[in-house]
Amino acid sequence: MKRRAWLTLGAVVLGGGGVVTYATASPSDGPGAAGQERRPVEVYDLALQGSAAGERKLPRTGTEQFSLVGVSWTGALKPLEGTAQVRTRSLETGAWGAWHDLELDAAPPEKPEAGMRGASHPLWVGPSDGVEARVAHEDGTTAALPKGLEVNLVDPGVVTKAETRMSAPEPAAFVADESPSPSPSPEPTAPPSTVPQPPVTSRAGWGADESKSPDPSEYNADVKAVFVHHTDGANDYDCAESASLVRGIYAYHTQVNKWNDVGYNFLVDKCGTVFEGRKGGIDRPVLGAHTYGFNRESAGVAVLGEYGTTAASDAALAAVARVSAWKLGQYGADPSGSVQLTAGATQKNYFGTNFTSGTAYPFKRVSAHRDGFLTQCPGDALYAQLPTVRAWAAGPVAGLRIVSLTDAAAKGSTYYTKGTPVVRWSATTPAALIKRYDVLVDGQAVAGTSGAGYAKRLALTAGTHTVTVRATHQSGTTTTTAPLTVVAETTAPTFTGPPTLDLRTGTVNTGSAPVTLRWKAADDQALHQVRLLSPATATFSAAAYLSNRTAKPGTAATWSMRAYDYAGNHRDTSATYTPVILRESAATRTGSWSARTSSSYLGGASYSSASKGASLTWTFTGRSAAWVVSRASSSGQAYVYVDGVKAATVDLRSATTSYRQAIWTKSWSANARHTVKIVVVGTSGRPTVTTDGLVYIR
Repeated sequence: MKRRAWLTLGAVVLGGGGVVTYATASPSDGPGAAGQERRPVEVYDLALQGSAAGERKLPRTGTEQFSLVGVSWTGALKPLEGTAQVRTRSLETGAWGAWHDLELDAAPPEKPEAGMRGASHPLWVGPSDGVEARVAHEDGTTAALPKGLEVNLVDPGVVTKAETRMSAPEPAAFVADESPSPSPSPEPTAPPSTVPQPPVTSRAGWGADESKSPDPSEYNADVKAVFVHHTDGANDYDCAESASLVRGIYAYHTQVNKWNDVGYNFLVDKCGTVFEGRKGGIDRPVLGAHTYGFNRESAGVAVLGEYGTTAASDAALAAVARVSAWKLGQYGADPSGSVQLTAGATQKNYFGTNFTSGTAYPFKRVSAHRDGFLTQCPGDALYAQLPTVRAWAAGPVAGLRIVSLTDAAAKGSTYYTKGTPVVRWSATTPAALIKRYDVLVDGQAVAGTSGAGYAKRLALTAGTHTVTVRATHQSGTTTTTAPLTVVAETTAPTFTGPPTLDLRTGTVNTGSAPVTLRWKAADDQALHQVRLLSPATATFSAAAYLSNRTAKPGTAATWSMRAYDYAGNHRDTSATYTPVILRESAATRTGSWSARTSSSYLGGASYSSASKGASLTWTFTGRSAAWVVSRASSSGQAYVYVDGVKAATVDLRSATTSYRQAIWTKSWSANARHTVKIVVVGTSGRPTVTTDGLVYIR
């Protein structure tokens, strides 16, 4: 593979007749290391040809490698009133891409010098090795086009340590001091800003060849406004390529436009990296060449990419906001405010506003290129995002809210905790523009984080508190969230006693009996829920006090429950109960009873009687009882006596036939010895009573 080192000038005629002025390199065995081989910046100029009036073309032409393209012409102040289109061939795939319109509304220099050229905005196309171009009047007229039309190709090369990943020291011309270039002394001064300086990649860091910018920097008196631009070109670049994009623009401005330096004071990529632009000291009011007519009182920040329909990333917007706030803060200016700027040229802007040289006009402190010049820059999408940039730059922190309070639970608008909740918050203002967050309890700051923080654990004393989060913007302005009411408490809920289990009406089987579980829980602050832990699991609301369930006869089961308050404190209670089935055959009988068998009966058997006064009596020790019967449309009535006292008259008749039905129940507050006696009434026309037995709980 051919290796390249330092530039020499030459020329060659490529297919299609284009004359190319180019920079070549003598072979070198310099270090290549594990990354890309070092390759210097090269600029190629291809003359456009054509005999037809009002039209110039360059046929498909193979070229050396390049990544940035534009067109230029003789005369820095002469506009190209028409269209310029290019298409390129991918170095990687060999495929020709679609035609791209070049933006022809680039701002001219305010004080053109001999040799400066008019030019389109450069277009980043990525590594390419072929180009085709056409320039014509937009309306198809045959008026003369500017002289000296060229297609200009820039290969940004590979020059920085980051790109080459070289372990050995580079030659002196390539050594990159990663700090911004020092300010010239002694004038102008660099006043301190009201906000911190954002990180900036120096010119050495992105590989500026300072020999291409030999003239000294010029300075303004101050920075009254910041103009936002886009550079045009693809947005799908990798951020690792950003230094190459900046180098390409620098080469284009200095070697195609023939300017002394890159026009912008700062450049920003989509990942939020800020690059030093025009030399002279990032902290000084360096005169740029970015907004024709208004360079004398401003700084220019360009976002790498094209933003006509695609919005700029939040990272890019945050970087523009930080640069704008820092530069304006050096002169006490509010980024959200307005200012009068004096026009340095007679012209009009994108919106048709006419400017007269020497006259002052109102501008936003953070304005767009199109606000001061007849251009679409920075694109409709980015232009619509400038209110966000201003708000982020000026503060206060926007969108601040508490998003959650964990290790706590809310009841209505009040949170309850044992005392150590974690508060989490968010804001729409990027962290890089936030100085700090503070968590306030009862109005006093108790914990703080950097602008990148988003959560803090608190230690609250018992009682009721207000919790807020305060954000301090880098400008010093503050915003505080709406307060949360938080109750810290460690007292567990209470039960009035263990849970009770009572039989209820319903179908009885040998494996299950219908029961009602009851409890009563309370809390001194706010009861949250009650859970059944065994013999099954369930969760009940704070208002609930009973649950209909089933229990297995003949099996002792412990019914365990736990009450929780909203703070998470809890208390347990339990009781053990055993349902028991007393078969009909276990009763003491009087009168005439007949035994029946069927799988429908409880245990497969029952007693039936139509004799008035026939009775069955069961004696047991327990706290709840249920009489189990079969029911049909012909069933009769029975009296129920409890401990010798008539308790109820029960009618067994039912429109549908059903078996094993607990039709009557009785419960007591505690275990005790009881008798239950049923007596056949002898109901006229339907005297029969059929019973499966008695169920009780002990």
